[in-house]
Amino acid sequence: MKKSVLSRSLPAWSLQEMLVVMGIVGLLFLVAMPLVEPLFNKARSMEAKTQLSHLFTLQKSYYYEHSKYSADLSNIGFEQAKLKTEDGGQANYRIEIVDAGTTAFKARAVAVIDFDNDGTFSVWEIDESQNLQEVTPD
Repeated sequence: MKKSVLSRSLPAWSLQEMLVVMGIVGLLFLVAMPLVEPLFNKARSMEAKTQLSHLFTLQKSYYYEHSKYSADLSNIGFEQAKLKTEDGGQANYRIEIVDAGTTAFKARAVAVIDFDNDGTFSVWEIDESQNLQEVTPD
């Protein structure tokens, strides 16, 4: 005689076993998080470096055509991605041109999120010589 599906014993984990496994995974996460955080910050800073390098290329192209650097992002064709502080945004940095003239320009990427919650926001800058540097580390 066959047993019904409801009366059969199926292999499964108990609630206690699941709680122990979740506790161990949580502890491993707490131990690993401080080791992984610098990698996350490095990845976030790559966004600023990439955006500023792109802006540098656009400024150089504009300079070759007009013999001056532009103070307006739209003039050079740079479009700011939606920021994480906006609905649906993914960008961590706000890009802005600080100074632009006939011989020089300076652009800045300012973080809109405090990555490590210490009250300091990361700031990167680039100039007409493509000197890219982190002015304010986070």
